Amino acid sequence: MAVLRLRAGSSNVKSRRDSTESGKPCGDGANGGHRAGTAPAAGDAPMIVEGSFERILAALHKAALDPADWSGAAALIDEALGTHGSTLACGDGDTDEDFRLYLMWTCLRGQRRRDLERLWMETYHPVDEGVPRLRRLPFNRLIPVTELYTEEERKTSEAYNALRTFAHAGNGIDVRLDGPGGSRIMWQVNDPVDGEGWSSAQLDAVRYLLPHIRRTVHVRQTLAGAGALGATLTELLEAGGLGVVQLDARGRIVAASDRARDLLRTGDGLFDKDGFLFARARRNNDGLQKILGRALPPLGIRGAGGLTIVRRPGALPPLVLHAIPVDRQETDHPAWPVAALVLIVDPAGGASVDPAAAAVALGLTRTESRVAVLLARGMSVKEIAKATGRKESTIRTHVKHMFAKHGLSRQADLVRLVRSLAGAGDVRG
Repeated sequence: MAVLRLRAGSSNVKSRRDSTESGKPCGDGANGGHRAGTAPAAGDAPMIVEGSFERILAALHKAALDPADWSGAAALIDEALGTHGSTLACGDGDTDEDFRLYLMWTCLRGQRRRDLERLWMETYHPVDEGVPRLRRLPFNRLIPVTELYTEEERKTSEAYNALRTFAHAGNGIDVRLDGPGGSRIMWQVNDPVDGEGWSSAQLDAVRYLLPHIRRTVHVRQTLAGAGALGATLTELLEAGGLGVVQLDARGRIVAASDRARDLLRTGDGLFDKDGFLFARARRNNDGLQKILGRALPPLGIRGAGGLTIVRRPGALPPLVLHAIPVDRQETDHPAWPVAALVLIVDPAGGASVDPAAAAVALGLTRTESRVAVLLARGMSVKEIAKATGRKESTIRTHVKHMFAKHGLSRQADLVRLVRSLAGAGDVRG
């Protein structure tokens, strides 16, 4: 296998532990309450100069709400990393026959290149020797593009030659992240502009951005499922079934969608106290106030997004909350400027599958059936682990056991199998 070309004194890309694995700068659930929180300092992001990281986060927040803004975010990332461009994609499937692509954004120096996207999918994807290897990459690990091809393939492969010439990605970096509902996210960062290879500072900066890239795709897919991509703040409140709470700079609730109001009214996970948003359980509320603190920092500091889990009593699945800062100029509430959105993902909001019924119908253990149902409700392995208090490796082991029982090889197939039980009634008769 080829070795990534690094600058002198740089660390090997696979010898450093990914920051997302350590949980260390993940950007979720940190830094105080939502009326006195602080945003991460630019100096916390390796290599990225002061102010650039905050601008990147703000651009990613906009891109999550409207895909048309992704090229702006990609341009800022290119500038900060010193790279030619990038491709962000999300899909599922382990073979060309069952492959499904949900999104693909290729940008070179801040310009969206739909021509390259079409060229890749129509011409090179079917013959790309690196694609099957890419699908087997471990999550959160930076892998040199060169390691997806043999030495001979790097000389003869049409696909690799296209990457090298058209996309300036022959010495790029690939990384795979877990996506919503069993999907996979792939982010490819193209070659460094200076042609000197990758420095350890550049690689650390890529690692630092991973959780923010992942969150951008998760929020985007949630909005896509509700048909609310590119919606204005007012239109978001009207999106059917979407839980949205809009907050002002003090953290006070400005407006909420019907679904969000229903959840606040029942009060089994979230509630409204004196116009502010709280979680019922103390531990959940600590996490909620921390991400709101990041989204609503003191004046003069740019907000940062975050994610937290709010558990509910009984058999109800936990709520997944995304906090998203909103630039003042984007608001359409001049009297009460909206400073942040809280997007509430309620897995129980869709078609319901009883875990007990799934256990009987599919021959699963009680724990396996709960994991399967949460996957079918759109939660990722990471979110399920956090919601159930188990390790991600434990959740993946349960998933593998279910694969073995039903001859499956990917999460998307398991999700479809479980969702096929929705509305079937009590299978126990």
